[in-house]
Amino acid sequence: MPQTGRVDAPALLAMEGLVLADYEAPRILIARMSAIGDTLLTLPVACALRRAFPNSSITWVVEQKSSPFVANHPALDETIVLPRGWFTSPARILSLRKTLRDRQFDIAIDCQSITKSALACWLSSAPRRIGCSGQYGAELSTWLNNELIEPTKSHLTDRSLELLKPLGIEHPVVEWHPPVDEEAIAAMGDYISAQQLEGGYAVINPGATWDSKLWEMDRFAAVARHLRDAHDLPTLVVWGGKRELAWAEQIANESAGAATLAVKTTLHELAALLLGARLLVSADTGPLHLSVAVRTPVIGLYGSTRPQDCGPYGPPHIALQNRYEAGSRKQRRNADNSAMREISVTEVCAACDRLLARELRVKRPAA
Repeated sequence: MPQTGRVDAPALLAMEGLVLADYEAPRILIARMSAIGDTLLTLPVACALRRAFPNSSITWVVEQKSSPFVANHPALDETIVLPRGWFTSPARILSLRKTLRDRQFDIAIDCQSITKSALACWLSSAPRRIGCSGQYGAELSTWLNNELIEPTKSHLTDRSLELLKPLGIEHPVVEWHPPVDEEAIAAMGDYISAQQLEGGYAVINPGATWDSKLWEMDRFAAVARHLRDAHDLPTLVVWGGKRELAWAEQIANESAGAATLAVKTTLHELAALLLGARLLVSADTGPLHLSVAVRTPVIGLYGSTRPQDCGPYGPPHIALQNRYEAGSRKQRRNADNSAMREISVTEVCAACDRLLARELRVKRPAA
């Protein structure tokens, strides 16, 4: 297993703005504001910093929507939660400036590298503000950050970890450690028992933030039927909001009894539900990355985004893509789902078979 890289004592003295005592216990700010999936993909940054600087004070500034899996994270000392659109209010900017400067940060790491995340780092007055350059340094971030790293890797997790290189962290262990909500685990345990799913279940997540990321609901229903017929595995269909509820109901209705509409969940309850699942089938969206974080195998379906950029990270997960919807972010977001429709039911079912076969091999006792 690769270990976290560390710089030696002579190198410490050459680090501008930091003395040895600061290096041993630096005050660090992480900025990743929005998008639940992207926030989850950035959790390894907090874990790597805690491994490298066990006595440090680490704070994460995040917007409300993405805060559930940052707040109370075991690698963090504090989470500062901001309302959406905070950067459009002079009063909120001034308030955040005071909050951040009171903490006297030594280092700010801008994992998002857009204007609002870089603004938070700049407001902190941290002498070292590390962010991305090149194609990943967007908007005003390259003006507000003062140490720019051009990532060489494409996956969001990997390129976020590359921002730690100036701190001597070269090859970090990739860890997630999302906070465990015991009440949510207990509630979902009771639900699974009531549904008589103790023998195992799969999860389908039909929703996505972009319509161009959506797969067809009748195809999800066909996958649920395959899981039942080939593996005797029932499926729960999770959802969030009225639009996704309608899709989940359609999948359950067309599955011939193979899929069940899941109970409405909070994000922590969804994490607990995924924690007990044998696999998840989903497009590129928050629940997919949450499943990776809780170590549940994932089959990710990709069209308008690329697995090499934001796919389910590492083995045993499987990402499927037959065509990439090329273009700008706006063009890809506003495209139809024709690229997603090029992924067939047969391919998804075969991926399910591979994951479940691997699960059996892993669990089989040694001879």
